[in-house]
Amino acid sequence: MAAPHVAGGHEITVRRGQFWVPGERVSTEHGTVQRAPLFVQWEAPPGPAHPVPLVLVHGGGGQGTDWTGTPDGRPGWATRFVEAGFAVYVVDRCGHGRSPYHPDVVAPMGGPFPYEAAKALFLPDEARDAQTQWTFDRDIGSADVDQLVCSMGPLPADLAESQRLDADRLGRLLDIVGEAVLVTHSAGGPVGWLTADARPDKVAAIAAIEPMGPAFARFPGLGELTWGLTSAKITYDPPADDPAEVTGRRIPALVDMPVAVVTGGASPFAAFAPQVVEFLTAAGARAQRLHLPDLGVTGNGHGLIFEANSDETVKPVIDWILATLSAR
Repeated sequence: MAAPHVAGGHEITVRRGQFWVPGERVSTEHGTVQRAPLFVQWEAPPGPAHPVPLVLVHGGGGQGTDWTGTPDGRPGWATRFVEAGFAVYVVDRCGHGRSPYHPDVVAPMGGPFPYEAAKALFLPDEARDAQTQWTFDRDIGSADVDQLVCSMGPLPADLAESQRLDADRLGRLLDIVGEAVLVTHSAGGPVGWLTADARPDKVAAIAAIEPMGPAFARFPGLGELTWGLTSAKITYDPPADDPAEVTGRRIPALVDMPVAVVTGGASPFAAFAPQVVEFLTAAGARAQRLHLPDLGVTGNGHGLIFEANSDETVKPVIDWILATLSAR
């Protein structure tokens, strides 16, 4: 295996940087500390970028590196978006990756993310024959599975509070960068809906890659989508004070919002994706499903953003974003 700096595959750019969306200042017995800041890494083409940037929101237990590389060391979707002309803002959700987490300050911490959970989610044995794009080793103890699991940390035990924090910080990120397209993955999906709720005038579209669902689902050891497709409360019209009231009501922030629900052919998330689209449509969104096999891209599981054909899985998403923005 060649050293990463000589292996190639990365476009050289000269415009990149990083900053923080600060959290609240809180008093503790140790002094004044910051609660749940959000780390942001950005990159843009050397020349002019598309006027609407992308904000990439990773899934549960992961971090921004889900977008920047793959288990076998290739460039991730973030690089391909930049090559397509977009500025990208890659975040580490609150308490994940480079966004510091102390359970006494942020929120109680859930359990660690085990290898077994990663395998069940990203490379289940029952999908081995269909998931042809996981061409890496599959066994616990292999270097490829090590690379997959290294980035995965604990989630806050309170899923609703985790989503609320993320949406608040992402809303303030949009105050800085302006209108953007949100690209979410997995457990980052609810954060996308909540960020639109927080800043409806700043979200141009949402590409939800393998989003959590279906509505009101329970996830053992993780939490529940109490308010439809979110654990944290989201605004409905007419207003709803109880989750039992929300079915069939609109979500004002999503009315006429272009939404793509992207799924892989070998992913268990594909089974309930039509229900997610149906719920979003009933809420007022202009939601559609982009099922990769229908577009000639086959063999992908839940981790389609970093599987062997990730350079192919990103193309329909880029095409959809460009078409959606040009149609406005």
